[in-house]
Amino acid sequence: QVQFVESGGGLVQPGGSLRLSCTVSGKPFSIYTMAWYRQAPGQQREWVAQITSGGSTDYRDFVKGRFTISRENAKNTMYLQMNSLRPDDTAVYYCNYARWIEAWGQGTQVTVSS
Repeated sequence: QVQFVESGGGLVQPGGSLRLSCTVSGKPFSIYTMAWYRQAPGQQREWVAQITSGGSTDYRDFVKGRFTISRENAKNTMYLQMNSLRPDDTAVYYCNYARWIEAWGQGTQVTVSS
């Protein structure tokens, strides 16, 4: 059974940066397109960014130019570098496959506030 472990969240001031990590176990990682998702309080979970096995990336408009997704296939790990954070980036961030959804991990809380 696949397991996702997200980490790296925290409290940051507007304009600050965080780097999230996601480690995947129990299922192949390197051959699949992976994605980051987030869920803000009272809102539905939404797709944020994705990265193919070969490293091609795609982003939602609201994070383009601020967030960078990357992966280390040898470590079964994916990252999300978040810069110029805004209060509306506050959410629990999750990772999962991009083409289908497995059971969610616990996520990592990102809070952007002064």
